[in-house]
This record gives sequence, structure tokens and C-alpha cells, in this order.
Amino acid sequence: MPKYLIDVNLPEHCSVWNSAEFIHQRSLDDEWLDSRIWDYARENRLTIVTRDSDFSARMITSVPPPNVIHFRLGNIKASELFEILHKNGIILPN
Repeated sequence: MPKYLIDVNLPEHCSVWNSAEFIHQRSLDDEWLDSRIWDYARENRLTIVTRDSDFSARMITSVPPPNVIHFRLGNIKASELFEILHKNGIILPN
């Protein structure tokens, strides 16, 4: 059973979330708005893994909020994010 919901703004194929504990948003619906992702995570007791600061800000006003893991990397390109994750062993080389 999944414990973590990987937001669409993170790559699908990362070694760290290549198990049954993780579900990527694209497996559900890659066009969900943040509010739908939030509700789904809360209803299913999932921790949201994201680089979107909106989720961290929303935690302050939502009771009870789902847990959120926020990669705070600034406004970087997907290729730069991939490189950071790869260098830190989160994405395995092909």
C-alpha cells in the first residue's frame, strides 16, 4: 500500500521511490489541481513529495494537513533537478 504521493513536478523514475510504498501522480491523473492532490493525500493518508512550495504554505491553514516533503531547490529546470537527484543517488544512471 502506498505511503507517499509523488507530485507530477518530480520525475517518475527515481530509484528512491521505485517501490510499492510510492505512487506517482501520473499514475492517478497528471492534470489534477493542487487541491485535488491535497485531498487525495489526506483521504488516503499519504505523504506528498513535491518541489511545489504551495503545499508547504497550505499546511499552515489546513487542519489536519497531510504530511509534505518539500524539495526546496528554487526555480530550476527539470534537467537541473534530474542532475541534482542523480548526483545524490536518488535517480540511478541508465
